[in-house]
Order: sequence, then C-alpha cells, then structure tokens
Amino acid sequence: MSWSGCDAGSMTTGGSIESKLERLKGMLKSCVLCPRRCRVDRTKGERGFCGLPAGALVSRALAHHGEEPPISGTKGAGTIFLSSCNLRCRFCQNYQISRQATGEAVNAERMARIMLDLQEQGCHNIEPVTPTPHLPALIEGYALARLDGLAVPLVYNCGGYEDPEVLRLLEGLVDIYLPDFKYGNARDAHDCCGVNDYPVFALESAMEMVRQVGDNLDMLENVARRGIIIRHLVLPGRLENSLDVLRSIKERISTAVPISLMSQYTPIPAVRDRPDLGRRLNREEYERIVDAALEMGFDTLFIQELNERNLVPDFNRDTPFVWER
Repeated sequence: MSWSGCDAGSMTTGGSIESKLERLKGMLKSCVLCPRRCRVDRTKGERGFCGLPAGALVSRALAHHGEEPPISGTKGAGTIFLSSCNLRCRFCQNYQISRQATGEAVNAERMARIMLDLQEQGCHNIEPVTPTPHLPALIEGYALARLDGLAVPLVYNCGGYEDPEVLRLLEGLVDIYLPDFKYGNARDAHDCCGVNDYPVFALESAMEMVRQVGDNLDMLENVARRGIIIRHLVLPGRLENSLDVLRSIKERISTAVPISLMSQYTPIPAVRDRPDLGRRLNREEYERIVDAALEMGFDTLFIQELNERNLVPDFNRDTPFVWER
C-alpha cells in the first residue's frame, strides 16, 4: 500500500481500567463482545463464530509502513495482527489469519511485552488489528504495558462490526479509531459477509467513536495522536455500496471525518471465479467514488494509486507486506 500513558489504575472516562476490564471479562461468560452475540461461555472453552478461546491469539507483530501516513509515520505503526474475525468477508484480504483461530496464545504479560517491544522499535503507536473478540486479553495487556512505560497512542483497527455499548468501555483508553465501513446497505453486507445489520452497527459504532475522540485528527509532527480515520475498501462492480457508505457518513456523522478510500482490492482464491469479486477495481470505478466524496464535501481524503500488483499480504512470509510484482 502507498500511503500518553498513565497509571493503569488511574481513572479514565467512565471508570478505571480495572472496572472496564472486569466488565469485559464478564462478557466472556456469555460472549456479547460483538453484534453476533453468540452467548457462548468462552471461559469454559466454548467457541462462538470467531472460534476463539478466552485469551488472545497473535499472528504477527511488526512495524507496519503501509497504513495511512498519519498512522505509519516514518517509523511504522506498531501493528499486532490478531487471529480470526467476527465478520469473515468472502474477499478478506487477510484471509490467511482471519478465517481460523491460530497463532500464538498470549497472556497479559506477553501482550504487554509485545506492545513495549514495538514501542522500543520506535513505532509511533500500538495498533491491534481486528481486536474486537480479543478485547479482555488485549486491554489487560495494555494496562500492564502502561504500568511499564507504554506511552504511544493506542489505535483500534477494526472491521466496523462493533457494539457501541462495548465501545463505551474503551472511552479514555483508545486514542485513535481506525474502523472499516465496508457496507452501506444490507444487500451487499449479506452477500459479502452474511449479516444484514452490518450497516446499522457500523454507523452507530462510528458515531460512538466520534463522540469519544472527535471527528478529526490531532497531529504531532505529522503523526496522529488522537482522532479517527474511517476506511472504505472500494469493491469492483459495487459502486452503489460505496456511495451508500459516503452518504451515511455525511448525513449522520460529519464531512469533517477523514475518509480513507482504498483501491487495493485483490481477488483471493475463494472469489476468483465470481464475476463480481473475481476482478480488480478499475480506474473509472475508483475515480467515480473519489469524485463523489469530493462533491459531498468531505474535508480530508486519503487515496491510493491503482496498480496490478498482488496486494494481498502473505502471512506465511517473515515479511508479509512484500508485494508480488
């Protein structure tokens, strides 16, 4: 792709980290961490849609230079790729790790060490990817890391299928929200990930995120310290979906919200035979969505160049983001 800490026991908005963590852990007993609300007891080994245990599974942690410029900066985002997902879109670009519950099982101490190591490497932030079903273990590790000197911002990079009630527990903990807004209508949501209510939850959760951190980015030396960027991957042949996403954000949130319009869609093996998702996005499609966003009055857009390289990360490599040419 082209493109401050305090004591763990201190009060955050809506309560202490301890009280928030206790509530998050309680949710594992009848899991309602995401809108699927599987209500399985993960503390007893029961598995819901995500297939995850009570703890966190880490696939990879690294300095990631392919995020939006305010997130990657010059030294990279401290990205922690977590296993599995609460969506599993048919075309998922991270399908190697999002379709199964594999990876390193980490306790709170190990999670804290991973975060601190990324900070020591010079990363501008800590960015867990698809954190939703891992939240209790993630926040417990984060609390320990803060006690040990973690001071960089926490970036919540999620798929957008979030429960606003759960997000309220993160107020005062998350510095930067980086949600996807994948689907603007129930038709495309159901076809691509099997849930009709994605647009409702994506909109309501984005509104909650904006309530917490504002509708823009606070920057220091060209790197984000607080705020939000809403991402949208433009899909081939589904331009009305993209327009629905932009309309929802404009009408219900704000045109001040920075929007990242991603052009990097690459067909994965599971969809290569489909007439719709089996091809790349073309320039005319992408430019139409960029032009629409400009016409709607969005103040800040992050855009990408189109190319024919395979932009799907390969997590079987030591460096997943070395693109094929």
